[in-house]
Amino acid sequence: MTAEERIQTPCPEGETPTEKDVQEAETLFESDSVRNERNRQLIYEAQREDESVSERALDLLVRENTGLVRSLALRFCGRGTDYEDLIQIGTIGMIKAIRSFDLGRGTAFSTYAVPLIVGEIRRHLRDDGIIKVSRSYRKLGAQLLRLSSEISAREEREPSVRELAAFCGVAPEEAVIALDAISPVRSLYDPLPGTSHEDAQSYDAVLPDEDSTDELERIKDRLALTQAIAKMQPMWQKIVLLRYYRNHTQQQVADALGLTQVKVSREEKKIVAFLKEELTS
Repeated sequence: MTAEERIQTPCPEGETPTEKDVQEAETLFESDSVRNERNRQLIYEAQREDESVSERALDLLVRENTGLVRSLALRFCGRGTDYEDLIQIGTIGMIKAIRSFDLGRGTAFSTYAVPLIVGEIRRHLRDDGIIKVSRSYRKLGAQLLRLSSEISAREEREPSVRELAAFCGVAPEEAVIALDAISPVRSLYDPLPGTSHEDAQSYDAVLPDEDSTDELERIKDRLALTQAIAKMQPMWQKIVLLRYYRNHTQQQVADALGLTQVKVSREEKKIVAFLKEELTS
């Protein structure tokens, strides 16, 4: 597969592109002097006042340089935004680069465009990352914080959420959501408020680990079951071993123990009743 073909291949989810892929993609356009010259010609036309000529040149530039945007978008796979969306966002940076590129400079267009494309993608990930917050809530949250600061400075007290909501003409519930929406995201390893540096505890240390809790419960259940089986008569223990640990059928168990299938079935019912009583008492 050529470098250009690798560029056109979407980034598989959960898979990181190799450094070689990125380097080949970045240098592919720089090494092509013919393409650079065509870029400069199209940029000249895209920056003209003639709208029809400008739009046509802009469209051609974007289509012919999509590979550059794709190569840069590869770097940001796996950060909460789909690869195709990253390409669209990077294309906005490409268009900004086309409109602001100085033809008087001796630099290649791709060299100038890369920081603008990357900057546009990074700005999106920073402002609209994995945790999506609506613009209206961000605006309301900022208004509530500003009002809270004014009241604190003027009256030397912390206003309640209900009071802030009344000033802003919203329900207290809306105020709580807005304030939460603009609160900084905390790491599980951040120290808990009110703890000193020496004995600081993290959120991770006090929040329950569901996986660990489930595993502990499974261990307890297995231990209780083992103790209950140890109290059984030898024949019952053999039936449990063959039926539930070695997955034998009732007929296979009957043949192994010299019993009838009906006898094994009856003994199983007694075993289940015994275990229920032992494990629930």
